[in-house]
Amino acid sequence: MDAKVVVVGSLNMDLVARATRLPRGGETLAGDSFFTVPGGKGANQAVAVARLGGSVAMIGNVGDDAYGQQLRQALQVEGVDCQAVSVCDGVSSGVALIVVDASSQNAIVIIPGGNGLLSAEAVQRFDALLQAAEIVICQLEVPLETVGWTLARARELGKTVILNPAPASEPLPAQWFAHIDYLTPNESEAEALTGLPVTDQDSARRAAEQLLKLGAGKVIVTLGAQGALFVSANGSQHFPAPHVEPLDTTAAGDTFIGGFAAGLSQGMGEGEAIAFGQRAAALSVTRAGAQPSIPYARELQS
Repeated sequence: MDAKVVVVGSLNMDLVARATRLPRGGETLAGDSFFTVPGGKGANQAVAVARLGGSVAMIGNVGDDAYGQQLRQALQVEGVDCQAVSVCDGVSSGVALIVVDASSQNAIVIIPGGNGLLSAEAVQRFDALLQAAEIVICQLEVPLETVGWTLARARELGKTVILNPAPASEPLPAQWFAHIDYLTPNESEAEALTGLPVTDQDSARRAAEQLLKLGAGKVIVTLGAQGALFVSANGSQHFPAPHVEPLDTTAAGDTFIGGFAAGLSQGMGEGEAIAFGQRAAALSVTRAGAQPSIPYARELQS
């Protein structure tokens, strides 16, 4: 069966340390626990689509190491089509070094490894997957030239294009916006893309309206505990977040994106798909780790 959703992006092994607080510069801090868990924004989003009822394929790279084998296997176990997850000889797989504090905030350092070698040519080799898809999702943990090529190709093919601009530290290339149906930044990413401060619904709306002016089709600003703001040419709508006690926010944004895409691929309207993604993300933050925290659709049935 052809995958309705194709995720083009990163696969990382997350090396997670928990401590009472984040260390200061130059400080050695005793931690509470350590574990490794499959992650990477692309792989997380693919797993979220699969667990939340969507049919999904992943296009990405791993290294020729034990982490690469584990990352690929973690996707296969979830039913993700991995024919386009390629092994790069002589390099490590992507790694994320994550410290999580007692209040569930995190600090992350990413080593790209094989993710940095995902070229436009590599994606083009699997063009049949893009052609068969309904929805194409990208993030920013692989080379920007590759992201730009994929957005343009997906638009050329008439697909629904979702860009999760994470991690964003500067404005996007101007030519990208016309290719994007749904741009999904969080507060800090919306601020980085526009230069406007984003602290609440009103400031998020202003930033989103700026992104619409730049050419994005529609914008969903995720606001954590404040919910999500959906902004289009027809106006804006706020979606309050379910109230939960957070344990670990890692992969909450990825879970939302996967849930939103899974919802769209199953015929939900935009609002229903946003609410579905929010419920999935809310459940994910009550659990530790990236992919292990992502819920299954059956867990969201009330």
